[in-house]
Amino acid sequence: MTEIEVRAARPAELEAVAALRWRWVAERDGLAGAGREAFVREFAAWARENAATHRCLVLVRGCEVLGMAFLAITPRVPTPSAVSRAAGDVQSVYVVPEARDGGLGGRLIEGVLRLAGELGLERVTVHSSPRAVPAYERRGFSVAPQLLQALVKRPRSGSRAERRPSGGG
Repeated sequence: MTEIEVRAARPAELEAVAALRWRWVAERDGLAGAGREAFVREFAAWARENAATHRCLVLVRGCEVLGMAFLAITPRVPTPSAVSRAAGDVQSVYVVPEARDGGLGGRLIEGVLRLAGELGLERVTVHSSPRAVPAYERRGFSVAPQLLQALVKRPRSGSRAERRPSGGG
C-alpha cells in the first residue's frame, strides 16, 4: 500500500485542491455540475495569487490528493517587545469521504500546526464543524471565551468577485 503524506501543495495540484473544495460544498449544500470547470480554474488562480497568506497543505497517496487544509496567515499589530507578529487561521480542512475516520484529518491538523510553529505564529484559530471539534481538541485547540466573532452583513451584488460561499471553511 502506498504511504500517505501531508505536505505543501505543489502548483500542479491546485486544480485537484479546487476540485476537493467543489466536492465539499456540493456534499454540504448541493451544487449543479455546471460551473465546476470555471470554479476550478478560478480557485487555482486564487490559490496561486494568495500563496503567501494562505498556505495550502495536501494529504496525498501516491499522486492522488485525498485531502487539503489551508493556513491563513494574518500579520498582527506590533508591540514594543515584538515588532514582527502573526497569527493563523485553519481553513478548509477536508478529506474525501472514502478516506475518513482513519485519522487523516488529524494528520492535516497536525501538519497545519507544525507549519504554524515553523512560521513562528503566536496562535492558530479555527471555525470548525461540530463533527471535527474533538479532532481539534485532541491536538490542543480549546474554547477561548474572549475570542468573539460578529457576522457582517454585506451588500448584495451580482458580481462574481464579490460573492462568497456561505458556511464554515
